[in-house]
Amino acid sequence: MSLNEILGILRRRWYFMVPITLLSLLAGGYLYETIPVSYQSQSSIALLDSTAVARLAPTFGNPISNAGGSLIVTADVLIRALVSNEAAQDLQSRGVTDRYTAGFANDSSSPLLALSVTGTDRAKVHRETNTLTAFAGEQLKALQAASKVPSTYFVQTAQVVLPQTPVSQSKSRYQDIAAVLISGMVGAFMLSILAEGVNVVRRRSRALRTGEPLPLPAPLETGGFLRRRVDATSILTVYLALAFFIPSNLALPALGGVGTPANVFALLGLLWYLATWLGGRIRPAPGTRLPRVAMCLLATAVLLSYIADATRMSSHEEVLGADRGLIGLVVWVSLVVLTSAAIQERSRLDVLMRRVIVMGTIVAAIGYYDFFFATNIADSIHIPGLQTSVAQVTAMDRGSFTRPRSTTAQPLEFGGMLAILVPFAIQQALDPVRRHLRVHRRWGPVVIMAGALPLTVSRTSVIGILIIALIMVPRWKPQRRWTAIGLMVTAVGGFKVIIPGLIGTITTLFATFLSNSDSSTQARTVKYSEIIPYLSEHPLFGQGFGTFTPDLYFFTDNQYMLTLAEMGVLGLIALLTLYVTGIHTGGAIRRLARTDSDRELGQAFFASSLVALVISATFDALSFPMFAGMFFLTLGAGGSYLGFVRRDSQETAAAATTVAVPVRRVAEPQPVES
Repeated sequence: MSLNEILGILRRRWYFMVPITLLSLLAGGYLYETIPVSYQSQSSIALLDSTAVARLAPTFGNPISNAGGSLIVTADVLIRALVSNEAAQDLQSRGVTDRYTAGFANDSSSPLLALSVTGTDRAKVHRETNTLTAFAGEQLKALQAASKVPSTYFVQTAQVVLPQTPVSQSKSRYQDIAAVLISGMVGAFMLSILAEGVNVVRRRSRALRTGEPLPLPAPLETGGFLRRRVDATSILTVYLALAFFIPSNLALPALGGVGTPANVFALLGLLWYLATWLGGRIRPAPGTRLPRVAMCLLATAVLLSYIADATRMSSHEEVLGADRGLIGLVVWVSLVVLTSAAIQERSRLDVLMRRVIVMGTIVAAIGYYDFFFATNIADSIHIPGLQTSVAQVTAMDRGSFTRPRSTTAQPLEFGGMLAILVPFAIQQALDPVRRHLRVHRRWGPVVIMAGALPLTVSRTSVIGILIIALIMVPRWKPQRRWTAIGLMVTAVGGFKVIIPGLIGTITTLFATFLSNSDSSTQARTVKYSEIIPYLSEHPLFGQGFGTFTPDLYFFTDNQYMLTLAEMGVLGLIALLTLYVTGIHTGGAIRRLARTDSDRELGQAFFASSLVALVISATFDALSFPMFAGMFFLTLGAGGSYLGFVRRDSQETAAAATTVAVPVRRVAEPQPVES
């Protein structure tokens, strides 16, 4: 369906668009006049160790201060005490009735606490901030007195930033207004398209009853931008360009991490599909239901966790996180639906996958620049209206090497995203259809993307490339297999010569991991036991998808642990179902394939999904928009390819049966009409 056709539908259904749009505008104006402006005041306090710490601590010590340490543990204990229900009741009795927060100050590695109060009365907010700041010092003294610590060993608080003059916070106000306007216009749009779809169904039913020819869609128009028919491959190409070339940490301020331009465009793509489908212009491709069924299970788990979050005493930040989680879910559904149901021709799906590899190769090449020049090129990209959604995005080092992240938010996302795309680069390089191309055009993406994985100096990337080799190489013929093994050994030697110390650093990473002497590994494994209390409180549905954020709790560095905390056991089952669906899709394509090219394609989907399954245990994979987007896009593409391969197999079997029947029944040769 072209944009001109969509505009024509909206014009014909003006009786939906005009009244609902006007009501939305009136509701937005009413909210603008009635919602009061909120104000926020902030203050900061630092923890200072006692004067007696310089001397040898007595045997009783101070269990809270951890004398001689950095006092980070002390600050964490104080923050938890300030946000407890008992502290909230005590503050309410002192007049602090507005919403307040307490946490570590941003971009600070020292025990520096940031306190804030948000309310609608400017003078009252300032008084409450003073009260909260004084209460923090009293609470710290009370904690130490309860442990019977002598006053000479008390940790003290010092005000670094005095309570500031409250400033207006209009963001939430405009968010509510924008939500009403967007909901109204989208509702009017969907009602108009639905009415058009009902009309199309009635015309077809009437034509079937009267024997008239069925109404067909208008022929393809090429004159002008608005008249040009849009398909799913074109929409997904724009999504890929936005996802790959706009840093994934840049997002719309109102939506947080899920508000990347690529995700917003994916939502528009879903509206296009619904308009085209309800308007009778397109039908879901047959045999592609499996990925969408898996997404239904995930959506059920997310919605149940959202209800679980609504039934408990969650903070304002957790409510916003749950709302962002719903938006992220709709984005993922959009990608799966567009790739599995909306692409009607295999040639267009092949074009999409080639574009994925080309753009992924460019992102990998940017990673080389970051590695060799010790910088982050994404830091120099600033787009008006977007702001970073990831705190402390700077160049990360490991050993003597700078870990590249290209346009992703983190080196782990960079390595994970390339790891799930490398199998498709290999498949396209081996495709007989592309054999006429020069060697550098076929194998260049494989070399660039696979070569960028060790540069991240992470176990995740190395595990990904090892899984790809173990899955794909043994399936090849002996000549190709030994050639690949020789090239991989040569590549390792080349890295040792070109980048001295890189292979040794990676080897040390795995050696310390196996001996459990790596601080990074220890920090992650310690957190596994910390998840258990949250899981025991909400074992089945979790505490809410998108609510277990690092600024409120801690980094999990494990997608499965994060899923257990946010969506419970049901969410973990849904997540594993997604990965198993991708693996099953790849295996089914390989079993049904009648050509070597399709067998390699099925093996690529199998390897990519298995990589995603394994490396999700090494970082919170779906929290990163670029990795999540590529995973769900390939998941839907696998379902679409399976539908094409299955239909080809059925047609071939039917043709063979048709030819075989006359041969058995006819005794003498008969002329066969071609």
